Amino acid sequence: MEILLFGIINSVTLSLTALGFTLVYSISRLPNFAHGALYVTCGYIVWLCVNTLGWNYAVGIAVGIAATAILGALMYRFVLLRIRGMEISEIIATYALGLAVIEALRWGGLRGSTFTLPSFLAGSVEIGGFAVGNQRLFVLGFGVFVFAALGLFVKFTKTGLALKAIAQDERAAMMLGIDSDRIALFSFALGSGLSAFAAVLILPLGNIVVETGYNVLIYSIAVSIIGGLGSWGGAIVASFLIGFAQILTEVFLSTQYQMVISLLAIIVTLLLKPSGIFGKQKELADRV
Repeated sequence: MEILLFGIINSVTLSLTALGFTLVYSISRLPNFAHGALYVTCGYIVWLCVNTLGWNYAVGIAVGIAATAILGALMYRFVLLRIRGMEISEIIATYALGLAVIEALRWGGLRGSTFTLPSFLAGSVEIGGFAVGNQRLFVLGFGVFVFAALGLFVKFTKTGLALKAIAQDERAAMMLGIDSDRIALFSFALGSGLSAFAAVLILPLGNIVVETGYNVLIYSIAVSIIGGLGSWGGAIVASFLIGFAQILTEVFLSTQYQMVISLLAIIVTLLLKPSGIFGKQKELADRV
């Protein structure tokens, strides 16, 4: 019961952290290696708004998410737009931007483990004989809500349908009058906003440290590769596979091996099925 319960919570948490990364790649085919840095940036902005400026927590959250989305849009507009389609350059540029943001946060005072965000719900409840924090249940419930809301947005709104069209066939969408660069800019801003949204939900469970950015990036890459690059359904399935694997690792081995399990999962996937579970990339036999 304990493994099942915390496995589900951990899996939904991983899905939330990887959602922005997966969305950006599925639409614009841009690997956003600044994803983890944007995640931490939102947490620090919210902390500054609440603790330094004395603003209301809800206002701080709104400012943090908006600022992170704008930062993502600026990254695309002034850097990635100029190198779009150059795959190696995209990876180097986004990773360099992420490093620059993280080091800027460190220079700006984000050092140590004293930075925390208050929980939305305090206390815990007992489920199946185990105490579960209300904040974790809040993350679980809100995570399901976010997935449903994003699905409805893509399916029933004009902008969402444009995102879907670009993701399915960019050239055909451009022939129908859809601006590819504008949609890519919007997707990068939306993906950055989703990263920020995940941060304000999950960071109250721990501390805000710059190292979290690297962890979030690695987990997001693992989820995307195992599920299949660009596949939303694959990302959710991969999140559950990794989420339960991490819980089993924590129960039977140690917490310190959770990152090792994720990295091993990436290697095994690339060796056995490079396209991932639901990926559409050609296998080696097809490419030769």
